[in-house]
Amino acid sequence: MSQKVLLNAKEVNIILHRLACQLIEKHNDFSNTVLIGLQPRGVFLANRIAKILEEDYNVKNIQLGQLDITFFRDDFRRGDKPLEANSTKINFLVEDKNIVFVDDVLYTGRSIRAALTAIQSFGRPNEIELLTLIDRRFSRHLPIQPDYKGRQVDVINNEKVKVNWKEQDLEDSVYLIEK
Repeated sequence: MSQKVLLNAKEVNIILHRLACQLIEKHNDFSNTVLIGLQPRGVFLANRIAKILEEDYNVKNIQLGQLDITFFRDDFRRGDKPLEANSTKINFLVEDKNIVFVDDVLYTGRSIRAALTAIQSFGRPNEIELLTLIDRRFSRHLPIQPDYKGRQVDVINNEKVKVNWKEQDLEDSVYLIEK
């Protein structure tokens, strides 16, 4: 198994700031916009983006949530081992809000489809957008595209994109791993 560095910590930081600026351009003061990180790994990215918006760009009152999509996936009963659910934490109304789903890697699009179904339990949003750090563009099973992407990567099916966050993995980096 070999691995190649796609992004180092400095490059990840630059991309996170660019994504934050793109969000500001579209949503300005975030008065009607919420960020929702998809469990498990999209939460790290959502937290980081929210921190950058608040600390570096003085955007106040960012509403940040976490959405577990485990039991909304179309493949959740197909595995041999039981799935472990993550927590959902949405402490605000989503009705008529602009939602930005945040996930680390967009691969087949199935997680986003599950998130679209799951969020309906909380109300009817005005608009839903997608922010991803990595877009694996040739791997899509569903017609889903990100509105904001950090980097587009052309990956073949026997390769995996692994995103590391310093909060959990002790470093910010993105690797391409050949299985």
